[in-house]
Amino acid sequence: MALRVLALVLVLLIAALQYPMWLGKGGWFQVRELDRQGSAQREVNEKLKLRNEALEADVRDLKTGSEAIEERARSELGMIKQDEVFFQVQPAATAAGTAAGTANIKR
Repeated sequence: MALRVLALVLVLLIAALQYPMWLGKGGWFQVRELDRQGSAQREVNEKLKLRNEALEADVRDLKTGSEAIEERARSELGMIKQDEVFFQVQPAATAAGTAAGTANIKR
């Protein structure tokens, strides 16, 4: 009888010692979740790092050369150089209602 009580006490003691390791603060499940969150954050950081590098290259181009500034002015603002002829050709679907082969010209 005494051995049975002693065995039960030892099992309860082992279970009490195991509880914090598995379910307590800093336990195995929490460490696993934090590891998963860390991995996801590293992926986000890598994407942001690539984006930052691309933006840094854009800034460098804008600071050093006029080609990047000219490209931005043309694509985003629709600007053209002085004494340059700009032809805008209408797609066939929208040109059907207007005279065929007409083009808009800016100087």
